[in-house]
Amino acid sequence: MASSTRSKMKTASVKNWNCQKVKEWIKNKGFPQYAETFCDTHKIDGQVLLSLTEKDLKQPPLQLSVLGDIKKLMFHITALRSEVLGSESNELGSTENSSEDELFTGTQDFITRKVKIHHSHHLDPEIWKTVLSFIYVFTVFLITAFIMVIVHERVPDVEKYPPLPDIFLDNVPFIPWAFHAAELIGMGMGAVWITTLFFHKHRFILMRRMFSLLGTLFLLRSVCMLITSLSVPSEHLACEKKSYGDIWAKLKRAFEIWSGLGMTTTGVRTCGDYMFSGHTVILTMLNFFITEYTPRKLYYLHTCSWMANMFGVFLILAAHEHYSIDVFVAFYLTSRLFLYYHTLANNRSLMDRDKGRRRFWFPLFSFFESKCDGVVPNEFEWPVPRMIEGIKNSFGYATPLKPKTN
Repeated sequence: MASSTRSKMKTASVKNWNCQKVKEWIKNKGFPQYAETFCDTHKIDGQVLLSLTEKDLKQPPLQLSVLGDIKKLMFHITALRSEVLGSESNELGSTENSSEDELFTGTQDFITRKVKIHHSHHLDPEIWKTVLSFIYVFTVFLITAFIMVIVHERVPDVEKYPPLPDIFLDNVPFIPWAFHAAELIGMGMGAVWITTLFFHKHRFILMRRMFSLLGTLFLLRSVCMLITSLSVPSEHLACEKKSYGDIWAKLKRAFEIWSGLGMTTTGVRTCGDYMFSGHTVILTMLNFFITEYTPRKLYYLHTCSWMANMFGVFLILAAHEHYSIDVFVAFYLTSRLFLYYHTLANNRSLMDRDKGRRRFWFPLFSFFESKCDGVVPNEFEWPVPRMIEGIKNSFGYATPLKPKTN
């Protein structure tokens, strides 16, 4: 308690130093030759002293000429600055009990400031919510497959409704293998994401977020496909109107599409499901989740992820499987929904503001993120023991205590 009080007093006193106090500090550090220049000529007080950089010392108007003095003086200023900011950090931690990462800009060419990342204090995996989110996306995928059967019965006649004008498709030649290559890229990104999930400490929260976002996007896609049927984007596509008969035949075809994940690689061929591109949604969602939930220092991985996303989108268009607007809308909606979701989830102030409206407009978000109040940290572990313990706790099984032995 006494040390905390002293640190607060020291912090306040340094910030409130007048020029005379700064002059005494400079003399005590062994630089009396600069005391008059700092204080009498340039009126440097405590706040200005804390904001000085090495560039300020080298350039006019101070323009110190001895490199050794510049380095030593900057060392003392940086130490004083870190001590002051450290005191503020301790005070904040004792009052709010918050876990923060603080980054200090050392001798950069701007005033030192703190960047705070508020990590979530409630990281309960809530496996039951993850199961519900899986049921949600599972159901939506079934609905989407059934809608794809419906729209196949409504494909416009190519002779009566030729392909619409498209800037990209009209100027880029058809590449037969491009769509298959785009699916292979998606499978590779999926493998990276599954590996990340396996080792991520908060894997159930990540899965819950992905399932809820994918479910919402594909539900919206189903509505868009059902409302308007676009003409076939390219004459090379052998897409014709096809009737599947009764409801059972439609359900059987929907199951074939669902079980094959709607991919040509698995032998599934669909027609009419153009607005908007489901393949682009998957590629973009995988890219954003990989870059968000892997360490920042893995910039090569993040660069490769973005390149795979962009190249996969190009291949979808090069295959003439979708109009350009299909791909653009898919990328825009996926990226915006991901960013809006995580902006709300990572900022408690935005979540707490106008709760009633948030629950009305974002019911799934409000439900799934009710116990997350900040950024989910990227922490990794060997998962098997923790997964077993989490499953036992979720279903009410407590690990028995071993009796003490003498």
